[in-house]
Amino acid sequence: MEYFKDIKKIKYEGKNSKNSLAFHHYNPSEKILGKTMKEHLKFALSWWHTINAGGTDMFGGDTMDKNLGMANSIERYKAKANFAFEIMDKLGIEYYCFHDIDVAPEGATLAESEKNLQIITDHLLSLQKKYGIKLLWGTANMFSHKIFMTGASTSGCADVFAIAAGKVKAAIDATIKLGGKGYVFWGGREGYDTLLNTDMGLELDNLGRFLKMARDYGRKHGFKGDFYIEPKPKEPTKHQYDFDVATCANFLRINGLTKDFKMNIEANHATLAGHTFQHELRTARVNGIFGSIDANQGDLFLGWDTDQFPTNVYDTTFCMYEVLKAGGFTNGGLNFDSKARRASNTMEDIFLSYIAGMDTFALGLRKAAEIIKDARLDKFIETKYASYKKGIGQKIVQNKIDLMGLYEYSKDLKIANIVVPSGHQENLEQIVNDILFK
Repeated sequence: MEYFKDIKKIKYEGKNSKNSLAFHHYNPSEKILGKTMKEHLKFALSWWHTINAGGTDMFGGDTMDKNLGMANSIERYKAKANFAFEIMDKLGIEYYCFHDIDVAPEGATLAESEKNLQIITDHLLSLQKKYGIKLLWGTANMFSHKIFMTGASTSGCADVFAIAAGKVKAAIDATIKLGGKGYVFWGGREGYDTLLNTDMGLELDNLGRFLKMARDYGRKHGFKGDFYIEPKPKEPTKHQYDFDVATCANFLRINGLTKDFKMNIEANHATLAGHTFQHELRTARVNGIFGSIDANQGDLFLGWDTDQFPTNVYDTTFCMYEVLKAGGFTNGGLNFDSKARRASNTMEDIFLSYIAGMDTFALGLRKAAEIIKDARLDKFIETKYASYKKGIGQKIVQNKIDLMGLYEYSKDLKIANIVVPSGHQENLEQIVNDILFK
């Protein structure tokens, strides 16, 4: 069955096209810095938003029916899978991501849920072979059901910890079966609302134990990809243990998990943490834990996770600048953890939203490559830190001087004569503007 008979495969028509159902900037075969756009931009469809979300917010119900006219059953989930793969095929998206209960109905027991997941993953595997589409990463939903009200691996109830472990086991099995190269842990409710009822030490230790168990199970059963933590500072809990990249990096080091875990960084979560998207990406990059990206944007005037499709070219430019500087994606990619606005309530809006996001990232990739080729930013940074290439600066960097040696060097310097070079911030911002709008 074809669900979108009036929509053909989306083609690249160039920036002068007025066709809304065409790419204006995303040209999959265009080569940039030695790789095609398609290779640089490993776009993925988010199952939870694209296939299931109907426009519900905290003040109102669905504005769009995605049940495909079917009762809640295995057959509906199979139909949703057919629906999803038609969307990906027509958009030219080669990857997807899912939570366990996004793709298969949740049972009354863990065993029942796992059986449903096995049935659906058989169907997904057949669709992957038919369309040449791959799983980017899988995960388990450990935040929606009421038993996770105070966390999953950080719950005060050991039975909840056990159920969460079972869900992760089944989701890792599904990820391996479907050839996924990543497995994500989003903390969901792994945090607290008040310390009055929280044993933080035990909860953090249990979270570490849980991730080690999952790592060990995955490796034992042939998972060779990356495990990811997705940082998020708040909402739903007041304080979450995966607050931002720096917090997660410290947690991984304490628990000896840096070899196996990287970051899945979401733009909207960076906003909620009070950071820029680029800051979170840079922090991951310099700590050697950059992995994958959830591509969206938030609203600076709203204090929750709005998960909008990305249309800010500055953000995508600086994002792709960091990705290129990191050497590109390995197992990760650009998952559109994005949903059309509540009022964008037609099936066509699914395509229009993805086209906007894909075009915006294509523009960002192209402009990031131009900034790198232009080289003025890199040259300025090199000049700014030139004092560490020789003399006392070189000794500092090479660990060839101690505190007493620095005292002896500096004690007679005329402080008023020390010249700190200008940061030229406004000029550098203008260089970026010149490249973006030339």
